[in-house]
Amino acid sequence: METLTMSRKERERMTILAGVKQAELTLVQAAPLLGLGYRQTKRVWRRYQAQGDAGLVHRSRGRPSRRRKPAKLRERVLALAAEAKYADFGPTLLAEHLEQSGHQVDHETVRRWLLATGQRTVRRRRQQHRQWRERKASFGELVQLDGSHHDWFEGRRAKCVLMVMVDDATNAVWAQFFEEETTRASYDVLAGWVRRHGLPRGLYVDRDSIYRCEGEPSVAEQLAGKEPQTQFGRAMEQLGVELILANSPQAKGRVERMNGVLQDRLVKALRLAGISDLKSANAFLARTFLPGFNRRFRREAASALDAHRAGPANLDEVLSWEEERVVQRDWTVACGGVWYQVEREHESLSLAGKRIVVRTLRSGKVQLVHRGKKLRWRPLPARPVRAVTPPRRVGRVKLVKPAAGHPWRRFGMAVGRKYWRGVKRRSWDVVGAPIRAGGASPLRVATGGDASVVARTPVAAARPPARMDGAITHLPKPKKGDIFS
Repeated sequence: METLTMSRKERERMTILAGVKQAELTLVQAAPLLGLGYRQTKRVWRRYQAQGDAGLVHRSRGRPSRRRKPAKLRERVLALAAEAKYADFGPTLLAEHLEQSGHQVDHETVRRWLLATGQRTVRRRRQQHRQWRERKASFGELVQLDGSHHDWFEGRRAKCVLMVMVDDATNAVWAQFFEEETTRASYDVLAGWVRRHGLPRGLYVDRDSIYRCEGEPSVAEQLAGKEPQTQFGRAMEQLGVELILANSPQAKGRVERMNGVLQDRLVKALRLAGISDLKSANAFLARTFLPGFNRRFRREAASALDAHRAGPANLDEVLSWEEERVVQRDWTVACGGVWYQVEREHESLSLAGKRIVVRTLRSGKVQLVHRGKKLRWRPLPARPVRAVTPPRRVGRVKLVKPAAGHPWRRFGMAVGRKYWRGVKRRSWDVVGAPIRAGGASPLRVATGGDASVVARTPVAAARPPARMDGAITHLPKPKKGDIFS
């Protein structure tokens, strides 16, 4: 047999025995180098003398193993792997399903058979450096939450999302199907976890708009030093759950890898069970798939302490949508295009002009809350119509022009705009002529401050006379019916 077919151990033996052959070593010296006893070393030396290098090759080389699987079982497994329903199964999952059908085959054996027949190829993934993070010590100390968008039913219905929760310490999984990844979906899957295990200490999520508010903080939030919150963030604050936003998908790699496992195993389980609707799929998850999945993949936490806290009695009220609104003067509140009338029994609270909370539960029920107290209200069919006082009707007014000899005429009153425009025009002809010729105003230069000159101007002549002490001369009292124009 050629040297190239020998193992490393056999080649090392060949070198040592070659030294014995050349009398460089004795068999007593060669025994510890070969890792054998003296009697076994003599046997190996006799085979080497009789057969040469071929005598050092293991006697089982090239012979079938006594523990090998029967050829019929190998053919049956490969035939099942070639079926359409198992075509995309990996070696581990295929071995599990074969065990359920009575075929006990190790997953590594299935992998070698598939590689030998070309039914499986090795996929090499590009590696990236990541920083390892130690698992949390206690169950419930940190839970990762993510939505997995995938064609879970392989075209048997429209695409949907699987909301997945994974405990960081134990790999315990809880999941539910929803049409879309929304705040309602996050509320429902968290409520399912709380009912089964309790309230976790922390929640690790991505930076989706469900969990992170992109808006600017209000004036009140700026004064309070708080960041704007989403409805989910507000609920977690009320529950005392720390909400941690991951900076990358790899940061919450536990749930991301779990999504990949579920996309492989759950899709095939739904196919074999013939399930094509969300209601049946959620029932299958809760009763069949997840219990067995957790038994297989759940691990023991480093600490026996369960860090979960008991869920509050008002969990449904916390996992809701809350909006602040101002009570109008008629004790009505508008929210979402609907008007609510606060009942009279809360009159002692003086709610007009104050802010209250309009809370909408997941069931659709609406609550009005003021400082933790629930208010009684009734819905209004439409927006209340404000009472408007109609304008007072005024009869026709008869306009009477003052007579030409009326006292108001003598004092330049009630003569109309046309009269005053003529006065201004004549005044400008007298005062503005020197200015237009390039000189100075006669009222400033020629008069020398003489009030008599100014009084002789047409504008001053049309004005009522005034006394030097600044007192206005007495005007006659208007008569009834006179109208100013």
